[in-house]
Amino acid sequence: MKPQYIGNKISLLLFSIFLLCGPNIFGYEKSLSLFLEPIFTYELGETSVNYPPPLNNSSGSVTGFGLGAKIGFSFYDTFLLGLDSRFSLPQFKDSSVTYNSKSISINSGPFIGMYLPNHEIRLWGTLILGGELNPDISGNFDVTFKNPTGYRIGTGFKLSVISINLEYQILKFSQTALEQIGPFSTNSEFDSVNLDNNSWIVSVSFPIDPK
Repeated sequence: MKPQYIGNKISLLLFSIFLLCGPNIFGYEKSLSLFLEPIFTYELGETSVNYPPPLNNSSGSVTGFGLGAKIGFSFYDTFLLGLDSRFSLPQFKDSSVTYNSKSISINSGPFIGMYLPNHEIRLWGTLILGGELNPDISGNFDVTFKNPTGYRIGTGFKLSVISINLEYQILKFSQTALEQIGPFSTNSEFDSVNLDNNSWIVSVSFPIDPK
């Protein structure tokens, strides 16, 4: 199932909930406000890579801390729309080439979200359209995974100025740059070598909005 299709379904679900809340939403004064949310994250994820011969397909993990931000607009004191960007420094491990190193991970994309009528619980979905995962060199192997697409869905419970959040993220990196293998620098890129990454993300954030 394509990530864009799933992202559209997420958007449709959130918008349907928005309409079903009817009087609780449209009873508010119509308004448009700026929305900003700094985020501190911890990711716990699993990976797999379909390396070409003579390497084998692999399994691995990405775990570590990061930060990010959502920025956009708040509508009707309830509905949220904007850009969700993340930066993290996870530990990347891979079984096929005994890869184990720190990495830099970035991704971003548009998000849509909403508060439920009590304004304490929020729901959102992000359609991820760009970024990369760049592990440091490990042994004599150096690789960078590019062009991620996928989605991130989440919920958060707001306590005063703090929100406690849980998200699930699915990414597919459709391009791999093999920068070094053994003693050789290759700088080769492969569209057929893909990394799949499924992660749980726990975060603390600070929504700045009219509520």
